[in-house]
Amino acid sequence: MKSPAAPHVRTAPAEGGRSAPTRTSYDPAQYRPGRTITDWEPENELFWKSTGKKVATRNLWIAVPALLVAFVVWQVWSVTATNLADVGFTFSTSQLFWLTAVPGLTGGTARILYTFLGPMTGQRRFTALSTIVLVVPLIWLGIAVQNPDTSYGVMIAIAALCGIGGANFASSLANIGFFFPKRDKGNATGINGGLGNLGVSAVQLITPIVITSSVIAVGSAQHKADGTPVWLQNAAFLWVPVLVVLAVVAWFGQNDLKVAATPFSKQKVIFRRKHTWLMTWLYVGTFGSFIGFAAALPMLIKTTFTPIDAAYSAATYAWMGPAVGALARWAGGWIADRIGGARVTIISFVGMALSIVGVINFLPSGGGNGSFWGFLACFLCAFFFSGIGNGSTFRQIPVIFRNHHLRGLPEGSLAHAGALRQAEMEAGAVTGFTSAIAAYGFFFIPAMFANFAVTSAMWGFVAFYVSCIAVAWWFYARKGAESPS
Repeated sequence: MKSPAAPHVRTAPAEGGRSAPTRTSYDPAQYRPGRTITDWEPENELFWKSTGKKVATRNLWIAVPALLVAFVVWQVWSVTATNLADVGFTFSTSQLFWLTAVPGLTGGTARILYTFLGPMTGQRRFTALSTIVLVVPLIWLGIAVQNPDTSYGVMIAIAALCGIGGANFASSLANIGFFFPKRDKGNATGINGGLGNLGVSAVQLITPIVITSSVIAVGSAQHKADGTPVWLQNAAFLWVPVLVVLAVVAWFGQNDLKVAATPFSKQKVIFRRKHTWLMTWLYVGTFGSFIGFAAALPMLIKTTFTPIDAAYSAATYAWMGPAVGALARWAGGWIADRIGGARVTIISFVGMALSIVGVINFLPSGGGNGSFWGFLACFLCAFFFSGIGNGSTFRQIPVIFRNHHLRGLPEGSLAHAGALRQAEMEAGAVTGFTSAIAAYGFFFIPAMFANFAVTSAMWGFVAFYVSCIAVAWWFYARKGAESPS
């Protein structure tokens, strides 16, 4: 059997009198599914067209469904909690709120850990392992909801474990960015993050349907007060075989990139970078709003409009916002690749601010009933612009760090190659870290609505978006900006 050709390396003259290695051939065996890749040069056009694009695309489209179902696990309590009272659980409204909020706390915290573990472990290994562990809280949840005597402490523990599903986003986005060249990073992370975010709307849309189906039920039916049978466990058990399949596909179908393997001792440098904190501020405004509004919208519909008109069902309309925002994320990354991330980010915050002003205008006030349809339309616009901003901010991060590290270095030099690797590593770590902090919006936005008047909370969001516009313009968009992106 003929052995794979060894990589051929030639040297090309570089500025400054040094020579930089330029590969002209690669060992093809390393690019097969399930292998660790040691040679990866997405900015090399010949390599990208012949090998890189196909491998990167395969890894991306395996990552997307795994991330989508991880979001389902993260958000499953947002729907489950609203059904517990119907099947005999006697938890208070405050306790139900905490069951919905706890996954936001654990998800955000676990994202910080996953940000640095993902690149250390590799795309293939980490996707497979972080996907299969989600089977545990789902099986536990499916068993627990069948017994109304299950203690509140047990339910809180399950909710906390379900929150780990939200952490997969940090590792997935940090890893997948390494596969793509600069010009395609916004589109790639937009696809991965955007379609992954669809898990939020998927769980809100599918759960009310599957819990009434006896066809897929495992276990006995519960009954509502009017005698209607439901199988609340279906909301958890439905996804168990899906997770198993996705974990197997990731293990055998994806690749680990050696170039992306970085110990925490090298990644922690991001905490000394000013742009880490500036981009975290902006991403809190985009993704924090997206995930927080997704968690809060069912509650807002139910408490604000249901007493006025029972036809306004949270289950009927709440899923629409996350769906719009998730799909818009893809568009945001694609547009940012073409006209610049900072410009798109500013447009997104302007749109979000105006949308929330519209929401305020349509809320019931002064004895008036407000307008549900105006409220919903403006909220859908807010979700749309948050999705656009999610895509554009994640396109900005790699550009900012490339500009920072490559400034003044001649292309093709050894120094340029080393700086490029450092920029890629830092951009991946910052991507994960910003997503971790922004994930706390899952908890804090519903908490604001629970503790402040809705109108006051909304005006607070508008003020925050104005600050984000100022940051994006001053540092990234204006003429002479410190780091145009």
